[in-house]
Amino acid sequence: MRRFLTRAVMGATLIAAAPVMAQDLDTMTPQELYEIAKTEGSVTVFSLSRRMVQVEAAFEAAYPGIDMISVDINSTRQIARIDAEQKAGVYAVDVLYLSEAPLVLRDLVPSGMVEGYVPPRVVDQVPEEFRQGLVTHRLSTRALMYNEAAYPDGSPITNLWQLTTPEWRGKVLLEDPAARGEVLDLLTEIALRPDEMGAAYEAQFGKPIEVDSAFDGAGEQFIADLFQNDLVMVNDTATLRAAVGDINATNPSVGFMTYSAARDNEREGWALQISNETVPSAGILFPAVLAVAKNAPNPAAARLLIDFMMGDDTPSGGPGFEPFYVQGDYAARRTIADHPDAVPLEELNLWRMDPAATGAARARILDLIIMLQ
Repeated sequence: MRRFLTRAVMGATLIAAAPVMAQDLDTMTPQELYEIAKTEGSVTVFSLSRRMVQVEAAFEAAYPGIDMISVDINSTRQIARIDAEQKAGVYAVDVLYLSEAPLVLRDLVPSGMVEGYVPPRVVDQVPEEFRQGLVTHRLSTRALMYNEAAYPDGSPITNLWQLTTPEWRGKVLLEDPAARGEVLDLLTEIALRPDEMGAAYEAQFGKPIEVDSAFDGAGEQFIADLFQNDLVMVNDTATLRAAVGDINATNPSVGFMTYSAARDNEREGWALQISNETVPSAGILFPAVLAVAKNAPNPAAARLLIDFMMGDDTPSGGPGFEPFYVQGDYAARRTIADHPDAVPLEELNLWRMDPAATGAARARILDLIIMLQ
């Protein structure tokens, strides 16, 4: 976690009446927002991505006089923290950059803890599905990844059910779903696809699946079989990526992680690649959203930052979006091109989750996971 101004923390409990109504701010141009933001002087963002430090440097260069303070904190902890702080009357953050849309749209938006802002400059360039409730900044992933140096002919996993076989016992890695909401969303999506998982089982084993009476469908049965096949849960993201992707590894494991981890292959000595041909799906595609926090201390600067992060009119989105213009991330603003090294969005074999359905099923799947552990 990076620097956090004492002034922002201590003074945020007493929010002065804003000189301009939020509705007025929502219609302003970036230049109009900047004039007000200069008087505010700073903007604080909780971010799911460490790449926000690159945005910080670019934003401060584009808008001198505004100190951007980025706090690296995953989505699960953001949700818990904003809930605890606001219940205590503390309003110290301006912008949240997070995933876990099922929880955010179910709990934070209806309760008024966060609100949406779609910059007028880009509203016509963001599909309606990506600006419902909150604006989607990019589409991210939790996908099955393999080591293409060890498997140059393609992924060794053509069917998800292979992960439950003796050949892959103790060789499937996953972050703890109780600590990483995106991973819980992945497992929930698998549970919500019983027909597809049942068909994949029959394709793999040549017979219809028999689901234990304790489980609701083939997806839940897959989760149980995966855990019982000595699934390895890892707490550190870098450890997970290195274990799967080490370019010198022989007989490496496979693992579920963000497809964008492949952006670091050359720098880290990895050979990560998405298992895009795996049936019925290699994982999930989900929104990373931007929100303005309730009683944001710097509401104009908050909106200016969101506008900046949505990118400019160049194919890569310019300085505001370029940290996320990588293999495995897909801009919600579809005027920004997919990265040339990535599988094109329309060819990506990932399920797109329904936040409402996932939000309703999450608790049951978490209980199932706790039981399996």
